[in-house]
Amino acid sequence: MAEVTSELVYEVLKQLSDRMTKFESKMDEVKAELQGLRNHSMAIQQDASNIYTMLGRHENSFDRIDRWLEITEVS
Repeated sequence: MAEVTSELVYEVLKQLSDRMTKFESKMDEVKAELQGLRNHSMAIQQDASNIYTMLGRHENSFDRIDRWLEITEVS
C-alpha cells in the first residue's frame, strides 16, 4: 500500500480546489441564465397584462358604440 505523504495530500487537495473552482464557475453561469429566464418571464407577464388592458378598453369602446347605435343582442 502506498504511503500517505503530505505531498500526496497536498496534490489531492489542490485537485479538489480546482474542481470546486470550476464548479463554482458553472454555478455562476447557471444563476445568470436563471436570472435571464426570470426577467424574460416577467416581461411576458407584463406583455400579457398590457394585452388584457387593451382588450378591456376595446370592449368598453364596443359597448359604447353598441349603445350609440342602439344595437342589442337578441337571445
